Amino acid sequence: MTYRPSYPDITVGDYVITATKKKVDLQYVYNLLCIPSRYSTGLPSERFAMVIENSLCFSVFHEGKQVGFSRVISDYTEFASIWDVFIDGPHRKKGLGKAVMKYILEHPRLRGVFRWFLMTEDAHGLYQKFGFKTEAYNPYVMMKVNAG
Repeated sequence: MTYRPSYPDITVGDYVITATKKKVDLQYVYNLLCIPSRYSTGLPSERFAMVIENSLCFSVFHEGKQVGFSRVISDYTEFASIWDVFIDGPHRKKGLGKAVMKYILEHPRLRGVFRWFLMTEDAHGLYQKFGFKTEAYNPYVMMKVNAG
């Protein structure tokens, strides 16, 4: 097994951003991502722990309470895909989304990744600050199948 030193937490004002998976509030993230809402995946609760286990997770805390989350799925060399970037409403407009993105992109396990992907409906301006762009012409289209 390869030793991987921990990635230090950072503070942004009164907030702490961490990549320590043990700190993830599973109920908070499950409610955020899986309970019917605009962001819901509809994932059954019995499968949710695997989502966290198989992702590199990033959490935002304020006064010990989780108020934000994101995760990355990657092979750590060819591609990385950013998912579920979310900051609770009362904590938005404080630079936390930008801080989380910077923290993700500087993570030691993700340095040197060749290709980054993400999907967004409404945060294009945030991601453009980090070099993400939509392509005027791209023959590749996201496709989807929901397997039972």
